[in-house]
Amino acid sequence: MLDLLSDILTNLSMRGTLYFRTSFTKPWGVAVPSYENVARFHFVHRGSCLVKVDGVEEPLSLAQGDLVIIPHGASHDLYSGQTPERTVLPLDVVLEKSGFDGSGVLVYGGEEPQSETQLICGHFSFEPNSRHILMERLPPLIHLTNYGEDAGRWMEATLRVIGGETGGRKLGGDLIALKMSEAILAQAIRSFIESGDAKNWALGAFSDKNLARALDAFHKAPAAKWTVEALANAAGMSRTGFAVQFQKLMLMSPMEYVTSWRMEIAKRILQQDNTSLTDAAESAGYASDSAFTRAFKKETGQTPADFRRAGNACRSKV
Repeated sequence: MLDLLSDILTNLSMRGTLYFRTSFTKPWGVAVPSYENVARFHFVHRGSCLVKVDGVEEPLSLAQGDLVIIPHGASHDLYSGQTPERTVLPLDVVLEKSGFDGSGVLVYGGEEPQSETQLICGHFSFEPNSRHILMERLPPLIHLTNYGEDAGRWMEATLRVIGGETGGRKLGGDLIALKMSEAILAQAIRSFIESGDAKNWALGAFSDKNLARALDAFHKAPAAKWTVEALANAAGMSRTGFAVQFQKLMLMSPMEYVTSWRMEIAKRILQQDNTSLTDAAESAGYASDSAFTRAFKKETGQTPADFRRAGNACRSKV
């Protein structure tokens, strides 16, 4: 059985993709465009820099060992130097000027070699039709200082391996780096939840010991006959106390959460070949196709059949 966070990320079909390792020297700047259905990360392996994320008022200073996650794929500028308005160039322009072909290290910048900044940069893509409030409500950026040390020796080793494998010439190096990078997002979200900041973004149930126990029980058996009372029992709380606390920390009712996640499970079934409406309904805990269809349309705005047809049309264009 997967734990709560692992189940959410697995069902969102998270995939890690490293896109470059850098050696930047002052003055330099890169404008990274926005993308949908991705979360980006930058780890400062050596040196320092600033990052200005679209929608965040002030730039953030990143020191050696820091990790920044940009959960919603927002456009952002990475730079080092006194005149970012002159040195920050679009990513495509930087790639062209540097002659970077996608392998090895992206070398770019001015003539101050003593100011080298090494970054490990990548993104995590998600299935376009998948959603979960945990990802949707994360802040515009998550900044973890001295990440390699705070996350433990295993994460520090992971980052070293990723840095060594990315763009290298060893057989399987890129695949190893990609798979290990997926652990970074899971660890970063866990650190965010454990820090106590989750309650500021209507995600407090994930850091509340009792409520998290109920969520974990639900995610382990989403098709079971869950009620507010059953969830409260899993949490070790009274029905009323559980419902009030859940609403306060999540700004939604327990059953709204249950229905939302069940529909995500059903979406995955509907996107698979050789599956029926009944298969999707049963996976989401519905005894009848008609009840499931009504719930699905209310939650997504589409019937299951329309959702499946739209998904098949998109895949046929790829």
